[in-house]
Amino acid sequence: MAPYEAVRAHPDGESTLARLALTASEYGFEGLVVRNADRASGASVERVREEYGIDAVDAVEISAGEPSAASGRVGNHRSDHTVVIVRGGTPALNRFACEEPRVDVLARPMAGEGDVDHVLARAAARNGVRFEFDLGPTLRSSGGRRVRALAGLRKLRELVADADAPFVVSAGAESHLELRAPQELRAVGGAIGFSGAVIERGLAEWGRLAARNRERRSERFIEPGVRRGRYEEDDR
Repeated sequence: MAPYEAVRAHPDGESTLARLALTASEYGFEGLVVRNADRASGASVERVREEYGIDAVDAVEISAGEPSAASGRVGNHRSDHTVVIVRGGTPALNRFACEEPRVDVLARPMAGEGDVDHVLARAAARNGVRFEFDLGPTLRSSGGRRVRALAGLRKLRELVADADAPFVVSAGAESHLELRAPQELRAVGGAIGFSGAVIERGLAEWGRLAARNRERRSERFIEPGVRRGRYEEDDR
């Protein structure tokens, strides 16, 4: 399984996309999901693929105060980006994202006032919405904040496992200095109760998601299992 990482590049993050791509390739990542691809500076998604030998996935992370605003932005961005992420952190936004099939990933579901229960986990599983396990707070915080982040990750892990809900893993990097190699993330995951296989699966899921969505955006795709063009037995 090829590992991917999700990053936020300058100007929203601290490092340019080119610098993030260079470091990610050195660390052994196959690709980067660029959460702010329409704003990222330092290189275009296409240039990253050509110059750094690493896949770059154009994504958008939607931050909104209310579900109605988030819904409008999802509708505006869905056809323009390969991956659509909604930032959670409140019960209403978490519920909206889990119940919206047009959303690919729910980021930061346990942040702020956010929480997840069995009902939301089952809704996410039904709609194919991936929960994000962001290991960033365990890497870059301490004290009470780190304790709360660990508790949230462990609770989310149990709910995801019970509901067999899809998930992704990231380090929440906004700088090339915040990137961590896949083996380091496996070690961090082990320290907080995640098996290496779970971390690997979550890192690889970004790439699998991007590949699926790229196919769906292609001209040949009509709906799952149906494509335009001449039928061939090998397509079964």
